[in-house]
Amino acid sequence: MELTHLDANHNPNMVDVSNKSETKRVAVAKGTITMSQEAYESVISQTNKKGPVLQTAIVAAIMGAKKTSDLIPMCHPLFLSSVGCAIEENPAKHSFTLTVTAKVEGKTGVEMEALTGVSIGLLTIYDMVKAIDKSMVMSEIYLVEKEGGKSGHFKNAR
Repeated sequence: MELTHLDANHNPNMVDVSNKSETKRVAVAKGTITMSQEAYESVISQTNKKGPVLQTAIVAAIMGAKKTSDLIPMCHPLFLSSVGCAIEENPAKHSFTLTVTAKVEGKTGVEMEALTGVSIGLLTIYDMVKAIDKSMVMSEIYLVEKEGGKSGHFKNAR
């Protein structure tokens, strides 16, 4: 198996996508943060001292997706056409599930942008609520689905 991020001398290498065709590409990623009931209620009631947690997490997720190539060494900078976010409240588990959908018309996929958006969004929730609960757990960050490109459509069986 040939490693695509190493050159002939085994040095780091950014994959050359210049010969690839531009196609519409979409990736959806998801992740969950679980917290104490007190912390969860502060987010829901918007009584957290740091401000509107969920709205801030959405902005952070969008910013994270846009900055992916600055954070992941071999990611190509992409001109994203859209980053959409949705947060599902899970009262029984005192958790929130963040879903990020990234879209681009380009030569390489947007899986890393969607996954980075989820990670940064969840980290923002942690940062804003940590004064109440430092034991929060971020989990189940994964690619839900992707479309476009040479490998076509992928849907996670989870």
